[in-house]
Amino acid sequence: MYTGMLHLHNLLRYAIVILLIWAVVKSFIGWFGKKEYTAADNKVSLFLLISAHLQLLIGLVLYFMSPVVETALSDFGGAMKDPVLRFWGVEHIASMVIGIAIITLGRIMAKKGKTDATKFRRQAIYFLLAMVLIFSAIPWPWSAISRAWF
Repeated sequence: MYTGMLHLHNLLRYAIVILLIWAVVKSFIGWFGKKEYTAADNKVSLFLLISAHLQLLIGLVLYFMSPVVETALSDFGGAMKDPVLRFWGVEHIASMVIGIAIITLGRIMAKKGKTDATKFRRQAIYFLLAMVLIFSAIPWPWSAISRAWF
């Protein structure tokens, strides 16, 4: 079960990356291009929100099942000295939870916007912040950190 959840979590990462980039680009185009905020714009942010929350749930299950995290939590002081254990025990989960919270806030703030420009501006700012935070904490396949998970 653990391996299957890990693969699902890994695949869903790419859907979120694509949706997040798409949402940021559409938001900036809408904001600076003075476009109308349409149902399609709303759906992009909704799909991003749903995917991010699904990813969070899967990630939380993995967090509490992971042997790497279990090792990190068993000796927390020692884990803080080890970059791999610190990444999986603290940095990854904290960054992702905060990033997903920022996505959620961005969607809420955009929905409360009175004008189309306000909706796009709020989404662009919040989603860009979330994107920077999330992208910095993704264990990309070419990083040394990702190898320690398996």
